[in-house]
Amino acid sequence: MKIAIFYGSTYGNTAAAAEKLSLYLGQMGLEHDLKDIAHSQVEELVAYDKLLLGCSTWNIGELQDDWQAQWSRLERLDFHGKQVALFGAGDQLGYGDSFQDALGILADMLEERGAELVGFWSVEGYEHFKSRGQRGEHFVGLALDDDNQPHLTDTRIQRWVAQVVQEMGLIAGVRG
Repeated sequence: MKIAIFYGSTYGNTAAAAEKLSLYLGQMGLEHDLKDIAHSQVEELVAYDKLLLGCSTWNIGELQDDWQAQWSRLERLDFHGKQVALFGAGDQLGYGDSFQDALGILADMLEERGAELVGFWSVEGYEHFKSRGQRGEHFVGLALDDDNQPHLTDTRIQRWVAQVVQEMGLIAGVRG
């Protein structure tokens, strides 16, 4: 079972989250790769069975630049048989009408190409108006906001990793 974390990060918040995710996976004894999408070929994603993909939302509801640069190639990949969990950084107060839109953009494309999404995260505790990354009462992945809620980031990451590991069947009985 091959596991990888791929992320795109401009100012470092998503990179820092990816490193913390990697640390927690390592503490659970799960071998995995950690890759910056800016220094990777997007085609590498399909070599893995389980993926954790990090993308922050930029401008007003757009993908982070490194993901956007590879988007046309990403759209051609087949994700059937892959489990994917998404995480991203955003600013819920400054961009309350597009908070975590990048997660929604990725989720829609991945599902269209056969991916099974896991790791949905409750919208409880967030202050935003709308989001392409929200389905009902959940985000399609872990929503982080280091601009307005940095004190919650570590706890959210730790709980979400335990949730994703269990949903992916990587370690039975893991609790957050």
